[in-house]
Amino acid sequence: MRTAVITLAAGRIRHLRNQIIALSHSPHTPDEHIVVAMGDPEVVAAVRDRPATSVFVPAGPPLPLAAARNRGALAALDAHAELLIFLDVDCLPDPALIGRYQAAAQRIPDRTALLCGPVTYLPPPPATGYDLTALPRYRDPHPARPAPPDHILWDETNFDLFWSLSFAVTADSWRAIGGFDSGYRGYGAEDTDFAYRAAASGARLLWVGGAHAYHQYHPVSDPPTEHLHDILVNARRFHRRWGVWPMRGWLDGFADAGLVDHVGGETGWVPR
Repeated sequence: MRTAVITLAAGRIRHLRNQIIALSHSPHTPDEHIVVAMGDPEVVAAVRDRPATSVFVPAGPPLPLAAARNRGALAALDAHAELLIFLDVDCLPDPALIGRYQAAAQRIPDRTALLCGPVTYLPPPPATGYDLTALPRYRDPHPARPAPPDHILWDETNFDLFWSLSFAVTADSWRAIGGFDSGYRGYGAEDTDFAYRAAASGARLLWVGGAHAYHQYHPVSDPPTEHLHDILVNARRFHRRWGVWPMRGWLDGFADAGLVDHVGGETGWVPR
């Protein structure tokens, strides 16, 4: 199964280099590794002379995450990829990740599915960096998502649990779903919208045992106040389409912190 790994990047050069090295340790290396550089020439330079192809997408704040994923998928399809694996720039693939996703895709008779693997959030790296030759020893999947045993597929009915850190989709399923809605700009809800659109198209959501990824440490804020504006705008777009509010944990967190007021209706929340 001809396979492309698609990664979005703006900054995080060290994380990207680690990912490229980790991919080289896989017994099933991808046929294509497409790195979508979102407005960052340094990403293009970091990929040069490495086993990856860069695609440059002009970008300014907010980052066009949805549109960039679509651009990466287009490049993969142009390269005749049959399986698209999306892996965040922060994520390191387990040596078995590609093979597990390939096997899962081949086990689905109609191939209409979103395939998701468990993700371990790594602690800060030691001074020498993570040992990229021994990633499985770090394995400790995030408890908020299922983690089936190796070789096992679990059906999931709650599409809110989909996450875009690490997932795979066949080319046929990608076309059936129609990709991401590029009307979402910046951070938040574009991946949940994609999952809902997949469900509406009749796709299954499956957890793939053994398709582990390891999220490299970086500081985060909770709730992500630096993305407050994008989250409010994207939440309204999602609500207009689906009639429910996404990202309630973050929205309620902003309210608890006194940053927004809940006004209800189609507006939902407004900055204080």
